[in-house]
Amino acid sequence: MPRINTSHLPTRLVTGAFILSSGLGKWSGNKEMAAGVHGLAAGTYPILNNLEAPKFLKILAGAEIALGAALLAPIVPAAAAGAALTGFAAGLLGLYVRTPGMRTGIRPTPDGIAIAKDVWLLGIGAELCTDGIRNRSSLPT
Repeated sequence: MPRINTSHLPTRLVTGAFILSSGLGKWSGNKEMAAGVHGLAAGTYPILNNLEAPKFLKILAGAEIALGAALLAPIVPAAAAGAALTGFAAGLLGLYVRTPGMRTGIRPTPDGIAIAKDVWLLGIGAELCTDGIRNRSSLPT
């Protein structure tokens, strides 16, 4: 069982609860929500056009629920939870960078603020990864 780094607990609890709540909200989303979320994502990642909007919303909701639970579960190593969070955040920031109207230069437009603020997820994920790897490499063998 991995050692639990208590300094990660506040970050993992807050981030995990936020993402879990987001996923639970999407899980029971209606067709309008599905169409909106799918439309934004498919506009940036065209391969998603192959999925129907309600199915995409369920997959996204399930991924958010799993990620939130992984962050909340102290048995999940920091490096693994951080890697998952970093990948998720990179996908969100891809929306910010590639969706027209989200930014002017690097600064967010009013429409882009909701996604640009997710840069904090990238920072948290990277910190969990690097700290988890660093702590793992310092364990006695």
